[in-house]
Amino acid sequence: EVIRVMIVDDSFVARRVLEEGLQRHKDIEVVASVADPFRALEKMEAAWPDVVVLDVEKQKMAGIAFLRQIMSTRPLPVVICSNLAQAGAEVTIQALQLGAFAIIPKPKLDVSEFLDVAADDLAGIIRVAAFSKNQRLISSTSVLRSSTKMIKSDPQTQRVVVIGCSSVGAQGLESILGRIPHSAPGILVAHQMPRELVNAYAESLNQELALSVQVAESGDMIQSGHVYLAPGGKQLLVERDGSVFRCMVKEASTSAEPCRFADGLFQSAAREFGAHATGFVLDDMGGDALWGLKALQEAGAATYAQGDGAMFGTALEPTSAGSPTKLVLLEDIPLILSGSP
Repeated sequence: EVIRVMIVDDSFVARRVLEEGLQRHKDIEVVASVADPFRALEKMEAAWPDVVVLDVEKQKMAGIAFLRQIMSTRPLPVVICSNLAQAGAEVTIQALQLGAFAIIPKPKLDVSEFLDVAADDLAGIIRVAAFSKNQRLISSTSVLRSSTKMIKSDPQTQRVVVIGCSSVGAQGLESILGRIPHSAPGILVAHQMPRELVNAYAESLNQELALSVQVAESGDMIQSGHVYLAPGGKQLLVERDGSVFRCMVKEASTSAEPCRFADGLFQSAAREFGAHATGFVLDDMGGDALWGLKALQEAGAATYAQGDGAMFGTALEPTSAGSPTKLVLLEDIPLILSGSP
């Protein structure tokens, strides 16, 4: 099935580069490419696209206002492609809160280099976004909000939850955390979000949710009711310090191989917590998390994955020590974490 894409960007050059890159993929059709959100709305009335690629730097109508309008009337996956994805963390957080599916930086490469390097990545995000429209998303109105954080008398966690998500999984992560009570075990998150976004994202979640959310630092004690996000571009691990469990942050690998952020976190949780760990993978992380899922299974921990299963391979098979990874829907994950059947 062909994915119908609309591009909204006031730069003629950017539109042409994006069009040419996407037209290389037979399963993607650019049905409209416009400079003005008003023109985009007119086009959408005639034929609704499957995915919108939107720049938020607009003159006649703010891209954020356009995003708010379509998400409040007829929601669909929107991928923000903008220079502000790098420089303006505040607007990227606002876009995610309004329902943007993913935030990616606008290509700064020349046309030929973009087509060779980044076009396939954008096409992959669009495919995931198009698939997501068939998944029932958790309404943002269900997110728990609390102006104060509960403090437990004994905050040390005896269990741990480890989560892996790609840069396109931020909206799903927020939906999940918004439905988890403060009594939940400590939660550690490995992700692929840009460095520039992580601190603002953690601050926004901490203000909105009942859980306490922070960017992890080495030595942080893992506490119940707390969420620890890996710093951008760094490896977050679990380590035991006597009877206490702490976060450990390491620089990403400098080798030619990409750093496997989720694998490292999951393997350390399996080593330190064993069967008292629970692992979740929210979306396709490009192969990352597969070794970590197996390590958790071998340790007797429960593991879960969102998706159709094609990307998880042997992780879906039982091991000698544990059960296979179970496929779940996004809306089921808070129930699992809360201990509900």
